[in-house]
Amino acid sequence: MPGFPVISVRQPQPFDLVDEPVQVAGVGTAFEAVANARLRDGNGNEITSITITVGGTGTWANFNFSISAGGVAPTPQGTLELYTLSAKDGSEQGTIVIPVTFGPNLLNPYHGFAQYEVVSGDTLSAIAQTWYGNSALWTRIFEANRNQITNPNLIFPGQVLRIPQ
Repeated sequence: MPGFPVISVRQPQPFDLVDEPVQVAGVGTAFEAVANARLRDGNGNEITSITITVGGTGTWANFNFSISAGGVAPTPQGTLELYTLSAKDGSEQGTIVIPVTFGPNLLNPYHGFAQYEVVSGDTLSAIAQTWYGNSALWTRIFEANRNQITNPNLIFPGQVLRIPQ
């Protein structure tokens, strides 16, 4: 009979801009109610890891916790990973990898983001000039929107961009 995955993360969603500390919420169960979470930078290096409580064997429960990068993460892009350890041999199992963008790496202090709809003739530099008063800060906008912009020279009317604040 198909069922729920051992851990299901509801927040953050893939490619979300996250704050420091990263707030995580979901539902799950784990052997003896213990699971693990870690943050990695964009190069795959572990920033930190913690043990968390997620339900219990056969019992599903909501969970929420904070995990800190210890300040500004070393790269704008990274991942949040949740996993359990095998009771048999201690190996990782059921790993969930969620790509995230570390807001404080883009703008510190980070307070969230505004939305901007691209119009004909816009460039990331022009948008940065409007929002930050400095066209050279276009990389903030590019990194905040890597899930929809692969080439910073190609943005399109109608795209809704996140502008870190």
